[in-house]
Amino acid sequence: MTPSSDAAARPGTSAAAYFAARRAMVDGFVRRHMTWPGTLRLHGAALGADVLRAPVNVMLSPLLVLMRIGAWACGRLHVPRAAAWLGSRRLLLRTAVAARVEAAILTDLLEVPLPAAPALPDREDLVRAILAAPRLREMLRTRGSPDAAQATADRIVAALGEYTGTRSAMAEFTTALLTLAVGAVAFHALTPGVISLAPGIAGTISRSAAVAEFPLGQTLGGLWYDVFPVGPSPWLMAATVAGLVLAGSVVAAFAGVIADPVQVRLGMHRRRLLRLIDTIEAEIAGRGDRPFVAREHYAARLFDLWDAALSVLRALRG
Repeated sequence: MTPSSDAAARPGTSAAAYFAARRAMVDGFVRRHMTWPGTLRLHGAALGADVLRAPVNVMLSPLLVLMRIGAWACGRLHVPRAAAWLGSRRLLLRTAVAARVEAAILTDLLEVPLPAAPALPDREDLVRAILAAPRLREMLRTRGSPDAAQATADRIVAALGEYTGTRSAMAEFTTALLTLAVGAVAFHALTPGVISLAPGIAGTISRSAAVAEFPLGQTLGGLWYDVFPVGPSPWLMAATVAGLVLAGSVVAAFAGVIADPVQVRLGMHRRRLLRLIDTIEAEIAGRGDRPFVAREHYAARLFDLWDAALSVLRALRG
């Protein structure tokens, strides 16, 4: 810890000094945790149940986007209670990697001590740690009552969850880029998602099976099916889509290993963490005017729309 951050962390220093010190520590935090080998250590937690949580989060992400759009619409229509309810829903499953990132932000960036066990604390543990941290506890006392302090700590942990949700969205985005690359190399086609990639893979499987079963041998079979192509059956197409969704979800669980260093080079992690600190500072000050919003989910959904539009266009062309 640097002398300036040590001073800012001691009780009695101002909240402005404390958060200024947090911002000064962002670059070091990013280097330690978001580049290799730091991101490899983070994703070691994905070896387990995260492989099962990833496909569920992929399916829930479009619903999350719809709820955020609904919250924005309710806000514009001056229905604040509905907007607050929709905006506060946490649909994505909390992954072990997300838990590890949240713990790292609290301990290494905000300097909030966490209990030695469990290794991956749940969000109730994070709330208790925030309320017990000497520096934050002093600032939270200004909220006026224990209930108000508890509510502020809950919102801070929710902001941490929203921040880690951006990692899920960027993992989907990275997986879509990999799908696009596979389609370009293997099929010389635009394949921004599994729906547009599936016909090429299913067609290759169908042709290979037909050639292997051709009665005059595989050489003549290859020539025959070059002239008279065979298409995949609906069952094969459905199985291919399901298999690609599952494979893509597994890739998404570990995609941050690739995405994190790229985002570091582009400054995205730094800007995102600075926004998170702004949100936490606003919550501590009782303003609540700087909510942390995971915009990255919308970028991932653009690939879904592109994928669906391409599939519809190809279907119309016959």
